[in-house]
Amino acid sequence: MERSSAAQVVIAVIPIVGIVMGSVVAFFYLLWYHKRRMLLIKAGQYHKPNFDLLSFSLLTGLLLATVGISLTVLLALVGGAGYGLLGGIIPLSMGIGLLGYYIIKHSIRGS
Repeated sequence: MERSSAAQVVIAVIPIVGIVMGSVVAFFYLLWYHKRRMLLIKAGQYHKPNFDLLSFSLLTGLLLATVGISLTVLLALVGGAGYGLLGGIIPLSMGIGLLGYYIIKHSIRGS
């Protein structure tokens, strides 16, 4: 069954409209957050948020490593060795890198 030209145009326009609307929402959120932060600084009520990089690297490293291991095993079983396997190897290597950063930084901080 052939689709009409109008249906093809509508199907092609929907993702473009979604991307544009998402970009507009993201832009106005960032603009609002910037103005809010500037007003808090002028009023003297701004407190810099605390961010624990060590805990963040541990959590994201564990998540990426486990997702990477499962994807690597699944893609290796389904498709064998090929470029599709990169979908699992990339998050696995990122997770291992973050876990390595955590271990090195934790050992330096502990000494």
